Amino acid sequence: MVHWLQHETGGLLLLCAAAIAVLLFLIIVVKLEPFISLLVSGLALGLAAGLSVDKLVGTALSSKTSLLETGFGGILGHIAPIIGLGTILGAILEASGGADVLTRRLLGIFGERGAPLAMGLAGLIFGIPVFFDIGIFVLAPLVYITAKRGGRSLVLYAMPLLAGLSMTHAFLPPHPGPVAAAGLLGVSLGWLIVMGLICGLPAFLVAGVWWGSFIGKRVIIDVPEDFIVGEEAREAEAEGEIDAEEGGKEGGKKELPEPPLSLVLLVIAVPLVLILLATFGTVWWKHSSLLPTLTFLGTPAVALTIAVLLAMWLLGLRRGIPSAELSSLATKSLRPVGMILLVVGAGAFFGAVIAATGVGKALADTLSSWGLPVIVLAYLISCGLRLAQGSATVAIVTTGGIVAPLLKEHDYSQAHIALIVIAISAGSIIASHVNDGGFWIVSRYFNMSVRDTLKTWTVLETILSVVGFAVAGLLSTFI
Repeated sequence: MVHWLQHETGGLLLLCAAAIAVLLFLIIVVKLEPFISLLVSGLALGLAAGLSVDKLVGTALSSKTSLLETGFGGILGHIAPIIGLGTILGAILEASGGADVLTRRLLGIFGERGAPLAMGLAGLIFGIPVFFDIGIFVLAPLVYITAKRGGRSLVLYAMPLLAGLSMTHAFLPPHPGPVAAAGLLGVSLGWLIVMGLICGLPAFLVAGVWWGSFIGKRVIIDVPEDFIVGEEAREAEAEGEIDAEEGGKEGGKKELPEPPLSLVLLVIAVPLVLILLATFGTVWWKHSSLLPTLTFLGTPAVALTIAVLLAMWLLGLRRGIPSAELSSLATKSLRPVGMILLVVGAGAFFGAVIAATGVGKALADTLSSWGLPVIVLAYLISCGLRLAQGSATVAIVTTGGIVAPLLKEHDYSQAHIALIVIAISAGSIIASHVNDGGFWIVSRYFNMSVRDTLKTWTVLETILSVVGFAVAGLLSTFI
């Protein structure tokens, strides 16, 4: 039986399908943590395919590195500092009031009629350094106030914001999904930033601007009074309309002034610019003495470290935030990152087992006979996993593990691999529904019933997914 599985294409594909079925069963039915589910599925697949214990998990007498070690260590060594530093950067921008100043300035530029677009741009810009759910927590009160003043449906203002936050979270570093996929497939983050923007911006415009405007006029959601009381009190206090006790200040804590918009944009732009310069410096300044310096500064971990230090100084220490408070903020922000890293590491192990069993070559042979491009397969697998179990991260790391061996069969450029990563990321956000935590966050924060959330948010995510993939697929035919 094991011999047949190891040498027959059909048997290998059947075994891989069975392993994915076990993974989904453990996550959906048993409700086991995705991290543990991926580990169990990977171990079961390896044993069923006939991999030795020594190769799979190692032994005390062996000097060889096991798949368990290379799977976890290889990917986490690449992404852990990037995700950790990106998380701290987002936390400092949030705590400093950067989101407020950005949104208010955009609202001032676009005016009342352009307020939905202003909210979308706020989500797009602020979504680069912060997680999707944190972006909602911080920016939702501003959406409430804007909708109340505009006298129109909350949906009209919420959809563009959500499209901006979701697009950056799905397609751009330093967010966990695209960074993990880039590590699994071996593509530069510079290329991922470029392709993420090229594919993501059209998706944002269609989903956030067009769909947001269309559905915002048809699904009417009022802003409940209790959603805006705290924000109005804060605004009134800032304008001197109520005193400190009525405004709810605690312990007479001194309020810091909002940071200049230029500093907020500088801190967000610095790591992106440095990474891009390092990526394309090998083309533009191939023989220049500047190249080693650009390469060093543009290494993602170094670029983000520079951005974090800038944020601590410009948005924190220089504005009166004590270093102890900044340290506490960084520690607090990193708490949710642990499980994300474990899931990514376990997904990389699952992918390493798939590669070691020969499933990658079997898939490549099958695709060659079908004429199905890798980018299409990557998207479809990611979509299926997303619909089945809800987690975008699990969909991305599992798909990345399945697809990575296929790339060895082709001589793809970095740009093409980046487009495959975008396809995987696009598939991981399709049709958010009741098995996705983000669905319930959107429903709760924007006062929508399950039915209204399906009509607005679920369709928005599907449009983002389909348009993002369509642009990536089109570009892949020319690159």
